[in-house]
Amino acid sequence: MVSLFFTYVFLGLSIALPVGAITIEMTKQGLKNGFLHGWFVGLGGMTVDFILIILLYFGLAPVLSLPVVQSWMWLIGSLFLLFIGWDSIKNAEKDIHLGDEKPEKSLKSSYLNGLFVAISPGSVVFWLGIFGTVLANSFKSTGNSGFFVVAAGILAGILMHDLILMTIIAKTRVFLNRTIIKWISVTAGFLLIGFAVYFAVEFFKSIFEIG
Repeated sequence: MVSLFFTYVFLGLSIALPVGAITIEMTKQGLKNGFLHGWFVGLGGMTVDFILIILLYFGLAPVLSLPVVQSWMWLIGSLFLLFIGWDSIKNAEKDIHLGDEKPEKSLKSSYLNGLFVAISPGSVVFWLGIFGTVLANSFKSTGNSGFFVVAAGILAGILMHDLILMTIIAKTRVFLNRTIIKWISVTAGFLLIGFAVYFAVEFFKSIFEIG
């Protein structure tokens, strides 16, 4: 079980490396408000991952894969990303805290940002397509214990990625000034809006396919 756990720790770490909407939001919050705020964005994203694991365990994968369910998730994800991206651009000069300055933004707000960004069919398809099979096979071969060992390993790998990333960001922000962080926030906002547009396109495509 120990070797199984660490195998999936490395798998979780590797799949968290590609840059996505969560990583962009984590980086932005980490630069503007420090380590904890960036990490709490990651925890919000991991909460969605955990919920999907639980749903897989209770056999709700067929419901999550229904076209109508995924269509609504594309729409919801697009709206959340559009809001967060626009907010990032609009408030790029605000809420920048350097050194020992105490952030005004709450950790709860950062956590919810991560939660909302992670709500997308991309997460569902990812868990169903890649880890749904892995988790199902582990459940068949080793029962409940194997299922949760694999799931825990994957989540531990994602958590390790988030901690490493935020440590790098926390060390880097010491050398940045407010202007640089402002333009990083603007860039992050446009990238998030880009993801929102992509989600919106996928929503309309799915609507036509259902129709």
